[in-house]
Amino acid sequence: MRTLCASTLIGEFFVIGFAGLVAMKDPDLSMGTVWTVCGVAMALSVLLCGMLGRPGGIQLGWALQIGLVLSGFVVPMMFFLGACFAGLWWASVHFGGKIDATKARWAAEAEAQA
Repeated sequence: MRTLCASTLIGEFFVIGFAGLVAMKDPDLSMGTVWTVCGVAMALSVLLCGMLGRPGGIQLGWALQIGLVLSGFVVPMMFFLGACFAGLWWASVHFGGKIDATKARWAAEAEAQA
């Protein structure tokens, strides 16, 4: 699960950066505000890659997904991209958990045979 989730988070890192470039074009937003928010979100996405195995890592990932979708109020395309990444996050957690369970079962069977 960690590999799939980390891949999703790294993809989000780039999408957040590109969304920041688009948000800079908004005359109502200062460049400092845009890059502070985007920088924090980008740093969070990278830090979460290392926190996935710890308690609360997956829940923080969900919080990032919600924030990504809500960023659509600033950059409307982010409603779509945020929903896509939220779907990828769900798939990474759901199917990654199934893959981990299957690997554990196979390891237990191999150990029982040895």
